[in-house]
Amino acid sequence: MEKTVKIFLDDVKTPIKEMHPPANFQLDTTQIADGPHTLTMVATSSDGVKGIKKVDFVVRNGPEIELVGMKHNDVLSEQVDLSINAYGSESKENFIVAGSETPKAVPAWLWVIIICFISWGAFYLISNWN
Repeated sequence: MEKTVKIFLDDVKTPIKEMHPPANFQLDTTQIADGPHTLTMVATSSDGVKGIKKVDFVVRNGPEIELVGMKHNDVLSEQVDLSINAYGSESKENFIVAGSETPKAVPAWLWVIIICFISWGAFYLISNWN
């Protein structure tokens, strides 16, 4: 019996590639749907003993989708305003910046730092006023 390595994608019973080690393999993710997947490699030694290795990965060839106004598992009521943006790299020659970023509010911690800095500056100015 010869050493072999079979490569399976997700729960498909038919291997996408069968080779004799050592071998190189190129996984074409453009033929795989976006989302989570599992690559399973089953190696069989020359005496018939099998070893299995599973690797989880995520494919993202499509446009990136950004959602502002709701997070995963949020509890919502009434009406919720959502901002949805999708951007990808369809054009390989140039990249248009306008519309490629999702606007987000200034974080609260940044406002706290700004207010503290201004307050300290005002205190310093008033205490050293001559």
